[in-house]
This record gives sequence, structure tokens and C-alpha cells, in this order.
Amino acid sequence: MLQLIDINAGYAGFQALFGVSMQVAAGEAVAVIGANGAGKTTLLRVISGLLPPTSGRMTLEGRDLLTMPAHSIVAAGIAHVPESRRLFPRLSVQENLRMGAFITAARTRFPERLEYVYRLFPRLKERSSQLAGTLSGGEQQMCAIARALMSGPKLILLDEPSMGLAPVVVRQVFDLVGRIRGEGYTVLIVEQNVRQVLKVVDRAYLLEVGRVKAQGAASELAASDEIRAAYMGI
Repeated sequence: MLQLIDINAGYAGFQALFGVSMQVAAGEAVAVIGANGAGKTTLLRVISGLLPPTSGRMTLEGRDLLTMPAHSIVAAGIAHVPESRRLFPRLSVQENLRMGAFITAARTRFPERLEYVYRLFPRLKERSSQLAGTLSGGEQQMCAIARALMSGPKLILLDEPSMGLAPVVVRQVFDLVGRIRGEGYTVLIVEQNVRQVLKVVDRAYLLEVGRVKAQGAASELAASDEIRAAYMGI
């Protein structure tokens, strides 16, 4: 489904990604793991069109993503749940969900998509008129994921969904990831919580200082002594 070939990218003279190549097949859940500053968020920004790469190729189902503006990438089927959730705090839950259905194809199906995400996340229906900024951390992450689902995406990008959350809420967030996987969505998740994320994905890439240092099945990477020592404290 998604293919990146030799992607280089950075900010104002600072290079953050060096020749990154990876792929995500339809129906897979794939993680990008690594320390803070490894380039994980930059990678998702490149995929969603927020940061143009300096070189490389990137396609979704064979379509060239590098020729598309960010809004066209959303329409092509990629939804991005950003780091720190980035909800509109003074809008209600339902108003935030409406923003997720902004593209034309989703607007015409708004009632249908709203019913779907409320069925998937009943707690959001209970809080539909509540201001998003007053939700708990876990509920805000739920709302951010639901907002992404409103566009009817083929691929969901999740950027550090467990960041800043209490341990009990972190478990709830990874349960959410499992739930959307169960709905048949393809997921690419960036996460520092290596121990937890490797339990819910099929494969993973290890990013170190902007380069892919290892890749493989989640079970293989979880069993790696090097990764366990460096990223799990084992």
C-alpha cells in the first residue's frame, strides 16, 4: 500500500532523515520505534505532506504522493493523528469530528461516519457536546483517533499516541489501537513505548538518528537483546 524509497528530509539546512526506505502492506500494523530525536515525527510529516522531502520516492497504492498537496493526500486515504493530539479545545467533541470529515467525500457521508465512530467509541457519543479541551487525556486521544477515522482513511498515521499519559491510560490507548486494527484499518504508528507497541503491531522499523537501523517482525525485535537493553530497560 505505502512505499517509501530512499527518503531524505530535514528543516532549514538540518537533515533529519537519511535514505529511509520502508513499506506498509494493506491490513498491516507497522511501528516505527526509536529514541526521541530519531526522526520519527519527521517521517510522519513527510508521509502526510506537511514536510516535502529533499529527495526520494513515496507512493500510496502506486500513486505518487510527492506531487500532491497535503489536503490531496488526505483525500487519497491517509489520515494523520498528530503528536499531542492537536484537538480544537474550544470546540465540542462532535465539532472536532466534523472537522475530520472536511474533505468533500467525507462531508457527504458525515452522518454515516459519525454513527460509525460513535459505535466504535461509545464514550465519545456520551460526551458529544462537551468541549474537547475538558476531556481526560485518554478521551482526547480517543477523540483524535475518531477524528482521523471520519475521513474514511485507508491508512492511519499515529504519532506518539501514549505521550504524556498515565500508565493506566497508556494501556487504554493501546487497546484503542487494537480496536481500530480489528476494524481492518492499516496503521503506521510512531512510538517511544517500545515494549507496549511491539505487542500490537505486525512489524517494526527501528530508526536511529534518521536512519533505519533494523527491521523485522515485532516478535523478533521484541526478543532482540540489543533492543531490549537499549529501549526496554531489560
